Amino acid sequence: MNIDLFNKEQKKQIIPPPLAERMRPTNIKDFVGQENLIGKGKILRKVLENNKIFSMILWGPPGSGKTTLAKLISIQISANFYQLSAVSSGVRDVRTIIDQSRINSHAGITTILFIDEIHRFNKAQQDALLHAVEGGSLTLIGATTENPSFEVISPLLSRCKVLKLSPLSEKELNIILDRALKKDIILQKYSICIDENARLFLLRNVNGDARKLLNAIEISYQISSPKKSRSFHITLPLIKEALQQRNLLYDKKGDYHYDVTSALIKSVRGSDPDAAVYWLTVMLEGGEDPLFIARRLIILASEDIGNADPSALTLANSAFQAVNSIGMPEAAIVLSQVTTYLASAPKSNAS
Repeated sequence: MNIDLFNKEQKKQIIPPPLAERMRPTNIKDFVGQENLIGKGKILRKVLENNKIFSMILWGPPGSGKTTLAKLISIQISANFYQLSAVSSGVRDVRTIIDQSRINSHAGITTILFIDEIHRFNKAQQDALLHAVEGGSLTLIGATTENPSFEVISPLLSRCKVLKLSPLSEKELNIILDRALKKDIILQKYSICIDENARLFLLRNVNGDARKLLNAIEISYQISSPKKSRSFHITLPLIKEALQQRNLLYDKKGDYHYDVTSALIKSVRGSDPDAAVYWLTVMLEGGEDPLFIARRLIILASEDIGNADPSALTLANSAFQAVNSIGMPEAAIVLSQVTTYLASAPKSNAS
């Protein structure tokens, strides 16, 4: 068969957008999660019901709905929506949109500028936004996975409301999964069966990230390539192949570092060795300094166990020396041993 590469009339194959994009809701009522923000009587629901909005920074982990929420807000209030990525955009792009926002403002049109990864904007780029945001011609919605208190300049931060988004729960992820299997324009053409163990593994291994969940389903579909048959069976091995490995969300310098450290300490304090080892693993897989963990365990042995088990302090101190001597990866075994011991030991904060 001869193909004319220069035939402009030849039909081009239309490549559909990714599943995560196809399943992005177009109505605020279809948004899943973040009930603390859009639930009945909550801050975003109230202002949107009044057809109003304010500048804000959406702070949350990947796949929690920051971009989707920004787009839904613009649809809800019929605003002109502009989107920039802090990775590829500069001051010139910002100023172009600001100039347009002034024209829109005179015409009574609300302009929303959504900046993804706003923490990557430098000071000069953030400064360029100040006057337009303060004057009200531009409504800024920034999205970040980093604590905005550390990454966004104070003058801009004072002009915005910081709204914190949480990772999606397994229940919320399950709703998104079922919706994709039943309503996606491509997947709905197949009779899809997903094994229960595959579903549970998927929900528990995407770290509350809806995008990662939908990407795994799409990769499973692409691997299986169910063209001849109208049935599509999603098994545990298929999901594992699609996910490849569990990526633990951990930032050694951000707030999550302190949250996980606190979770480890509270798990030991609460005498839950399984939970303690889980949080220990999150820290080590995320690249945490094992000596930092060992020091925290020494403090914990004295502060929370004390004379209820005096040997706990000796063991924790010995673990520190061992970790310092042998390093990773073997140090993980030592830390696991002392963590489970401390979690199982009797507790006393009398000291």
